[in-house]
Amino acid sequence: MNLLERPPTPARRTARRTVGDASAAARPRPVRELLLIAVLFTAYKLGRLAAAGRVGEAFGNARRVWDLERRLGLPAETGLQHALLDSQALVHAANSYYAYVHFPATAAFLLWTYWRRPGHYRWARRTVVALTTSGLALHLLVPLAPPRMLGFTGLIDTGARFGPAVYGAPQTDTVANQYAAMPSLHIGWALIVAIGLIAATRTRWRWLWLAHPLLTVAVVVGTANHYWLDGIVVGALLTAVLLVLRPPARTAPETS
Repeated sequence: MNLLERPPTPARRTARRTVGDASAAARPRPVRELLLIAVLFTAYKLGRLAAAGRVGEAFGNARRVWDLERRLGLPAETGLQHALLDSQALVHAANSYYAYVHFPATAAFLLWTYWRRPGHYRWARRTVVALTTSGLALHLLVPLAPPRMLGFTGLIDTGARFGPAVYGAPQTDTVANQYAAMPSLHIGWALIVAIGLIAATRTRWRWLWLAHPLLTVAVVVGTANHYWLDGIVVGALLTAVLLVLRPPARTAPETS
């Protein structure tokens, strides 16, 4: 121990125990939370699959989204993909980020907040549920083929071409509804992770968490899994959610 550091007084030790006890009391029961998350995830997957089968509508909407982006002056997704394709290592890294980071990063964030920031965990869970529910509603209302399926754009399916691939052939894929590109929950969940960690910590480096959603935008567009508009729409949805569910203020001392 540093000789200049004063040993904790009984009052400080009591205060730390009080903070720890309060955090433990605020923490939801783990079994209930696991069951709740499992039920919500299952409902989400079933809801996406229920939206499958509207292939013609999905391709019609895709053409309209592409044309709308051009009228709005948004850059074509092909520019980002061509930059990505300059390096096979880079495109493989982007495919891996798309395949392996989305769910684990969100799960790790929820687990960390559950143990270390219980008050923020409740906010994070509610925000994820609210955004995912609204996203599922749009999946059902607006089926949308991803840009990698549109031959006229010149975009390719980088996952299928270079690996690792997430999806199989759309006609035989019984695990995922590939016609649910609008909105991009990859981007939405990445934004929740970044905002939640910035709100829950006080380190000067916390703003670097914004790299996660920025990388996610580059990855989902560069791999032709989403349009720019998918990210814009999920950003608008999350903004509406955050107007109702504001992150809690940090009042307890840092424990990490």
